[in-house]
Amino acid sequence: MPEREDDHLTPATRLLEKRREMAEVDQALLAQKEEFQMKMESLQQRREELERKECDLKEQLLKFDHFLKENDSKKARALKKADEERDSKKHKDKEIEKLKVEKSKLEKDKSKLQEKLDRFKIYHTYMEKVLEAGEEFGEMRDIIARYDTLTATHEEKDNEILSCNNQLSGLQTQLDTAQSEAVKWESAWTHIKNTAATKTLTLGRIKMAARNLYQLVKRHQRQSAEEEETHEQLAQIRVVIQDLLSITGEIRRAELSQASIVPPSSS
Repeated sequence: MPEREDDHLTPATRLLEKRREMAEVDQALLAQKEEFQMKMESLQQRREELERKECDLKEQLLKFDHFLKENDSKKARALKKADEERDSKKHKDKEIEKLKVEKSKLEKDKSKLQEKLDRFKIYHTYMEKVLEAGEEFGEMRDIIARYDTLTATHEEKDNEILSCNNQLSGLQTQLDTAQSEAVKWESAWTHIKNTAATKTLTLGRIKMAARNLYQLVKRHQRQSAEEEETHEQLAQIRVVIQDLLSITGEIRRAELSQASIVPPSSS
């Protein structure tokens, strides 16, 4: 039977050799433990950074979506108000045309009444001449009665003219009011159109914000930002967020897997 290499060693020497081996094993285990700890710290830092980026992107996306919804709501309200004011202006224009027609009719009625009055004045003058001539009427009361009749008729026609003038004045007031309202609604419509231009500028700023967020994502991916529509940029931003969520899940699973590793026994 061949002699073992360490048979000639004394028990004390073998004990020292075993202790040296144990020290090497402990040192190796310690190095592995430190390496594992460093990996865990690196994973923790990476996870925290990813979680922070994930939260930032989510917050920006939520704010952006809220801003888009709010802007769409304001735009819808502005368009609805513009339609209502346009319909109101059309209604006022119709009222103005109607008042113009009524005014024209009253002016014609006034002209007719004035013509009648002029004719009655002629008759009145004629009756005065008849009275002076004294050829047709035998008594003064006949002329007076005729004169009273003509006077009553004249007063009646004057009252009719006055009534027409009052109606005409009222219609003129209504016409002036309607025209004033039309000017006001025209000014409001101009304001709505200017507001629409402002909304267009706001939409441009929204697209610029989406573009900046899209470029931030592309820099994170180390890719060049292509010229795309806003909804396509938002779609890619959502994809990046989903990827970040997936990576976070993998890191967490890796942490659980690393935590389940049991270091080798030192015995």
